[in-house]
Parts: sequence; C-alpha cells; structure tokens
Amino acid sequence: MSSPVLHAFFVGRALADAVNERAERLLTDSLSLVGKFDAEQREYFRQFTEEVMTRAQQAEAEAGQPYSGNSTSGEVGTATDLQATIDTLRAEIAQVRVALQQYRATSQI
Repeated sequence: MSSPVLHAFFVGRALADAVNERAERLLTDSLSLVGKFDAEQREYFRQFTEEVMTRAQQAEAEAGQPYSGNSTSGEVGTATDLQATIDTLRAEIAQVRVALQQYRATSQI
C-alpha cells in the first residue's frame, strides 16, 4: 500500500515541518539577539550619560559652582554676568569693525 506518491507526500510534509521549525528557531534566536543588543546599547547609553553628568558635576565643583537640578538665585547672578560678558563682546566687536573699516579706507589710497 505504500505508493511512491504517498511516500513523496509524507517526505514533503516532514520536510516542510522541519524547515518551518528551523525557520521559527532562527527567527526566535534572531529576535532574541536583537533584543539583547538593544538592551546592551540602552545600558551603555545610560552609563555614558551618567559618566558625562558626573564629569559635569565635577567640573562645576572645581569651578566653585555647585551643581543643582533647578534654577537658583546663584544662576540669576550668572545670567547677569553672562549678559555683561555678551555686552562686552559686542562692544569689542564694534571696535574691531571700526578698526577694520579704517584699515580698509587707508589701504585703498
């Protein structure tokens, strides 16, 4: 009763099942590796962020300005100092422009 057609059918069916199981295992392993890679990268990024923030806090401490997570009155003073610095730089730029214009005027003669 075993005909070659029936035998081929069962071989084909077994082959399809085996290929399906291997493909499923391969897909599962691939997704697992992608998930693991993603988790490792997130952890690496978190550690990197912590390291950067630690270095920033150390630099601020060395500069004499303690780190704080929110705005304080000390930062208002810093903002005023920053505005004074900006005003000074603008004045210096204006002086450089005047000197440059004078130089161009005298070099054209």
